[in-house]
Amino acid sequence: MKVNINGSIVLYQNDEQILRAAIDSFLKTDLDVKLYLIDNSPTDKLKNIIDDERVIYIHNPSNPGFGAAHNIAVKLAIRDNADYHLVLNPDVYYEQGVLEELTKYMEDNREIGNIMPKVLYPNNDIQHLCKLLPTPYDWIGRRFNPFKDIVEKRNNIFELRFTGYNKVMDVPYLSGCFMYLRMSALKEIGLFDEGIFMYGEETDLCRRLIDGGYRTVFYPKVHIYHHFEKGSHKSWRLTKIGMQSAIYYFNKWGWFFDKKRRWINKSILERLKS
Repeated sequence: MKVNINGSIVLYQNDEQILRAAIDSFLKTDLDVKLYLIDNSPTDKLKNIIDDERVIYIHNPSNPGFGAAHNIAVKLAIRDNADYHLVLNPDVYYEQGVLEELTKYMEDNREIGNIMPKVLYPNNDIQHLCKLLPTPYDWIGRRFNPFKDIVEKRNNIFELRFTGYNKVMDVPYLSGCFMYLRMSALKEIGLFDEGIFMYGEETDLCRRLIDGGYRTVFYPKVHIYHHFEKGSHKSWRLTKIGMQSAIYYFNKWGWFFDKKRRWINKSILERLKS
C-alpha cells in the first residue's frame, strides 16, 4: 500500500509530555508520513520538541485559530501531493496499526471523505463524539439546560449513544480531535472555514463533505486515546468563543429552518435504527 500521508497538529503552549505522545503516535509507522507542527503560541518554546526529518515546525504567533492554522498544513499537503491528511489534536495518542487500518479502509472505500476511529478516555471509557448535525438547542441550549434528565435523553439521540458505538456507521458530525481526510475530497469542497476561530470547524467541514457526495464514517475496529479537557466548559473565554462559532455556523447553514439538516439527520437515524 503506497500512499503519501501528511498530518498536522496545532500547538498552543502545550504540555510537552502529552504533545510528544501525540507526535510519536503519528510517526510510529512504516507508512510514508510527514507531520506539520503549526505553533500558535506566542513564543517558539516548542520548536525543538522532536528531532525527526519527517517533522516540520512552523511558528505562527498571529494565532488565526484552529482551522486556519490547520489550513496552513493542508495547503502544504496539496503541494506535497498527499493522498490523505490527518488533523490530530495534541492530546491524542494511539498504538501502531491504527493509521494503517484506516488507510486500507479508505483505499477500499473511495467514497469516504473523513473517517474517525473509536475514541477512548485514558481510563478506557468511551467518548461519545459521534453526533447528528446540531440544532441551536444541541449546540447552545443543552449547555445551559438545568434539567439533566432532558439533556441525557437528547444526548442519547444527538450523540448516537443508542448505537453502542460498536459498528461502522455513517455519522454527519465527527470530532475534530482525529480527522483522517481524503485530500482529493478537500481539493473539491475546500478547506476549513476560517471564519470559525475554534469549535465547530469540523462540523462545517463534515457537512460540506456530505454536500459534496462524500461519506463521513465512524470506524470502531481501531481506537485512540484522547485526554479531552472540555476547555470550553471550564473557561468563560472559551465559552464565548464557542458561542461565537455557533452563531457563525447557524448564520451560514440556518438556525431553526434548515431542511437539509433535518433530512440528513432523519436519514441517518432511520438507517441506524433499522
